[in-house]
Amino acid sequence: QVKLVESGGGLVQAGASLRLSCQASGGNFGAYAMGWFRQVPGNEREFVASISWNGAASGYADSVKGRVDISRVNRESTMYLQMYSLQHDDTAVYYCARARGDKRFLGPGMRERPEEYGDWGQGTQVTVSS
Repeated sequence: QVKLVESGGGLVQAGASLRLSCQASGGNFGAYAMGWFRQVPGNEREFVASISWNGAASGYADSVKGRVDISRVNRESTMYLQMYSLQHDDTAVYYCARARGDKRFLGPGMRERPEEYGDWGQGTQVTVSS
């Protein structure tokens, strides 16, 4: 079973940039699609971005499109979420997740659904002060 550990969160001012990392261990990281979600207390977990097994395809939520870049380095078992022009509404706990089963790619309509992911990290807090 894979273990996912997020890092890179923190307190930043509006307009700042931040890069989150997701370090995987215990599984074949390069074989699966991956994703980033975020959650605010009292709200459902919200899709942010996803990336295919080889990094060739990615997808973004409309709320972050143009302000975030998802990437992965399979030889390092690491995925990243580079965020720019952070806004107060980006404040949340950010989670990385691995696609369930043998899915190497999750297309629109699937990648946004948390149930398509079988392994989750514990999350990293991002707080954006306005």
